[in-house]
Amino acid sequence: MRSSYLFTSESVSEGHPDKVADQISDAIVDLFLSKDPEARIACETLTTTQLVVLAGEIRCHGVYENGEWAPGAQEEIERTVRETVKRIGYEQEGFHWETLRFENNLHGQSVDIAAGVDESGNKDEGAGDQGIMFGYATDETPDLLPATLYYSHRILERLAADRHSGAAPFLEPDAKSQVTLQYENGIPVRASAIVVSTQHTADLSNDEGQAKLRDYVKAVLADVLPAGWLPGEEAIFVNPTGNFEIGGPDGDAGLTGRKIIVDTYGGAAPHGGGAFSGKDPTKVDRSAAYVSRYLAKNVVAAGLAKRCTIQLSYAIGVAEPLSLYVDLHGTETNGVAASDLERVLPTLVKLTPKGIRTHLGLNKPIYGATAAYGHFGRKAEGDRFSWEKTDLVDRLKQAL
Repeated sequence: MRSSYLFTSESVSEGHPDKVADQISDAIVDLFLSKDPEARIACETLTTTQLVVLAGEIRCHGVYENGEWAPGAQEEIERTVRETVKRIGYEQEGFHWETLRFENNLHGQSVDIAAGVDESGNKDEGAGDQGIMFGYATDETPDLLPATLYYSHRILERLAADRHSGAAPFLEPDAKSQVTLQYENGIPVRASAIVVSTQHTADLSNDEGQAKLRDYVKAVLADVLPAGWLPGEEAIFVNPTGNFEIGGPDGDAGLTGRKIIVDTYGGAAPHGGGAFSGKDPTKVDRSAAYVSRYLAKNVVAAGLAKRCTIQLSYAIGVAEPLSLYVDLHGTETNGVAASDLERVLPTLVKLTPKGIRTHLGLNKPIYGATAAYGHFGRKAEGDRFSWEKTDLVDRLKQAL
């Protein structure tokens, strides 16, 4: 590893058009799982000016069966969509939770896919698709998340909290952040550049208003970043293109699954390519990525390495993973080898789709909270973010 280098990650707020789409898709996942824990959902969302469109495949007992919707089901779906947009805070002329047009194009799941995935006879439940999934952990932050992404998320969470509380009434929902950190011997030591672009009310669209916004953002940065990390004035960029009044889906169309690097590790680790939001946990794009993070985090939390990357791969309709790969990036301790972990980890968690769902408790309506500010590096609370627990640490140490 180079002794000195710069690395950058970005994040986007809950009001970013792609994140609006992710949150709507996961709200639909939660809705169906609340009705049927074994529901199958693949929900894609498009957002644009005054329009939300759903598309995808579902199977949900009591809600959608034999090609028919249960009475009131479509109305509940629309209500869920509008409530999600309202919670985010969109009450603008170009995108308003109450007046936007809504289309529901969800339909039944393919019987061919269902037959390959369903448990039957002596056949275990198979993966919902082929694919590769990665998990990663690093000791750069207490949450074992890359510091560049960690602070990118925290900046935008603070802006959103101030907007919702009324502490910053001039903020609107759409925002982006980007944090570049200086690393010395693999350790982040300071920020070298920070970019924050945030939608704002019309009264800030002048020189005085932009100065007020810049002062506010600088105060947030000083509060969020560690002491002494704030870069010089010339390296802090706030709305570098100028006014940012038109934002959200009115400014740019949004689609589910377009912010997968924001959702995971900010580019500090590989990504298998599959998005998470809008998918029930039989889809290994989601569940296997979660368990990969869970395993990698426990390896680092156990002090077995400073960094850990884990890859899993699956074939559609096949229960057991085709491969498990561990990379400790040369940071392993106490003589632990990646091959030791490849042997031990499958004995601690059954890595079939059903085994993952059972171990992490994924067949529950827990996904709405994941769809903004990252799926990882979050505090495990009850059933939510179970993949962030470090409850394998003692068993790992004993097994090794």
